[in-house]
Amino acid sequence: MSTAEGAALGGATLDERARRLGQTVAPAAIILAVQLVLFPVPAGVALRGVLIGLLTAMISVGMALVYRANRILNFAQADLGYIPASLSVMITIATGLPWLVAFGAGLAAAAVLGAACELLIIRRFFRAPRLILTVATLGLTQLLAFGGLLLPRLFDEKVRSQRIDPPFDLTFHVDPLVFTANDVFVLVGAPIAILAVGLFLQRTAVGVAIRASADRAERASLLGVPVKGLHTIVWTIAGVLAFLALFLRAGIVGLPIGSALSFGILLRSLAALVLGRMTHLPTITLSAIAVGLLEVGVDWNGFLGQKSPLLIEPVVAVVAVAALLLRRRDVSRLESDAASSWTAADEVRPIPPELRRLPEVRVVRGATLLGVGALVLLLPHWVETDVSLKISVIFIYALVVSSVVVVTGWAGQVSLAQVAFMAIGAAVGGTATKEWGLDLSLALPLAGIAGLGAAVVVGLPALRVKGLFLAVTTLGFGLATSAWLLNPRFFDWVPTGRIERPDLFGRIDLNSPTRIYYLALAVLVLVLIGLRGVRESRTGRVLLALRENERAVQSYGISVVRAKLTAFGISGFVAAVAGALFIHHQQAFDAGPYDPGLSIVLFTAAVIGGLGSLTGGIIGAIYVEGGFFLLPSDWRYLSSSIGVMFVLLVVPGGLGSILYRLRDEGLRWIAKRRHLLVPSLVADKREEPPVHDEVAELVGGRS
Repeated sequence: MSTAEGAALGGATLDERARRLGQTVAPAAIILAVQLVLFPVPAGVALRGVLIGLLTAMISVGMALVYRANRILNFAQADLGYIPASLSVMITIATGLPWLVAFGAGLAAAAVLGAACELLIIRRFFRAPRLILTVATLGLTQLLAFGGLLLPRLFDEKVRSQRIDPPFDLTFHVDPLVFTANDVFVLVGAPIAILAVGLFLQRTAVGVAIRASADRAERASLLGVPVKGLHTIVWTIAGVLAFLALFLRAGIVGLPIGSALSFGILLRSLAALVLGRMTHLPTITLSAIAVGLLEVGVDWNGFLGQKSPLLIEPVVAVVAVAALLLRRRDVSRLESDAASSWTAADEVRPIPPELRRLPEVRVVRGATLLGVGALVLLLPHWVETDVSLKISVIFIYALVVSSVVVVTGWAGQVSLAQVAFMAIGAAVGGTATKEWGLDLSLALPLAGIAGLGAAVVVGLPALRVKGLFLAVTTLGFGLATSAWLLNPRFFDWVPTGRIERPDLFGRIDLNSPTRIYYLALAVLVLVLIGLRGVRESRTGRVLLALRENERAVQSYGISVVRAKLTAFGISGFVAAVAGALFIHHQQAFDAGPYDPGLSIVLFTAAVIGGLGSLTGGIIGAIYVEGGFFLLPSDWRYLSSSIGVMFVLLVVPGGLGSILYRLRDEGLRWIAKRRHLLVPSLVADKREEPPVHDEVAELVGGRS
């Protein structure tokens, strides 16, 4: 090799290193630049931001480990450490045992809990679609939260202080704050823990095996790699990281006993995770620290003339989403897999045309519709008033779950902002009737149009990001909406006081629980009829084709941009109509019912019922919300978590799939009895078409 060639090769190597370094620090640099320019802080406050960022980084790194192993977003990551950290806090406060004893007990409990969660729950979903496993972590979150509620009862229910004193006295001052030994533990312990994880993955045989098996777990298993055992190790480490984060946090700001971390902290952790492309630990760590600095900067300076902790979530959400959108648009195979894993939804086939007009089929369909219709029409006359009001709320939530079916089940786009659209519809609908004097028949569609516009804006990031990344952007919008956009403290247009129910069409009085029940039922039926029409139209077929194969849809000359925004617009319209209905049901606007966590609950309900059908969405809403109404608050976590995991294990297609399976079995019996061969009911009688041909059939509408 000549000297010139060696120099060129060396230059290329340096360029490559510089490019990689730039990719590593770019997201954090963008966030840090915003903080330094718009939200400057003194040195002591900046140090506090670094501490907060390091705590967030440990949670994000734990999520990255689980993503490497299982290709999922682990929503239970913080809660993995919550029970062990609570145990340590209770040991030190209730029993007076030394700090080291409490720390050791919590560390051991975290390792055992992480391994147990993988062995007893996560491993059951080893071959399940990644969407199903992600929802299973939501059920795991609720189960761990239930454990957190019961833990203090093992010690002393009267314990109130949850802040841990350090094992030795140490204070130092960095203007304008005073720091203690607990802060030193974070400043030293967090980087050591994160560095240890990185070295474990890079330098040990087990770490190399984890990275090697992350791409294709089944292929690695066939090659003799103990993939399931590696997953147990990963979850053990993730549990330890979560414990360290929460235990160290307890020494600085305390640990609330009996409640999980807020969705604001979840947003920060997810933001750092996606900015690090889910697996790059240095970028994840730097991004988490930058987000921590931004958080204290907003808290110290305020924003738009207002100074409130509620402003942190909106600013962090905007900056994190902007940094995510400014990433290079190239998509690795891993990111493509992560996106496509969210498209799993069982397709519900209509009754075959060969059987649809048979007398027995028509009789059964008519009898079923008549029976269900009679039940829902007579129900408010059989139950108490409060029960009737609760059932009408379930109808309203069924609308929101139906909107999830449209955007996720049909179009394959993940949205965790449906309750935000619902809140926007509630605010616009309440203002339309209270301030503008509009009839409810006009207020409902007007609210829907507002939700449609908001959903299209939120759907714009779907043009650049998808799957797990899109979930973060929509969650950020939901948090910003509840904390800032619809907060009367910042905007005076949000309706306050009592919202009266105007007469519908100027004639029908709605001031009774029975009539509001029938109104909610009527709106639900009308919306379902409209959505069914969309599903059977060319637009519906395009959305389903988009879910199956986006590139194949483009090859047919169809605008993917228009299709995605159409899906978001329809779902936003439906969710906003539900919100306008809800505010007149409650007759007041309060931020509590529109908590961002409800979006995740209703997303879970859609998966439980079945993302592939509107019927499944309604069943999921009845299952989840009905359980919340019937059970005491402390036991809701246990019932919903066990119920979710049971449903996902036994019927991963959702509860609605049970009905369709029974229907198909009946149709097969009828076809056999009449000696008819129905190809769509006899899968082994025909060959499955290639994916590209399925897309052509969906788009073109061929039978």
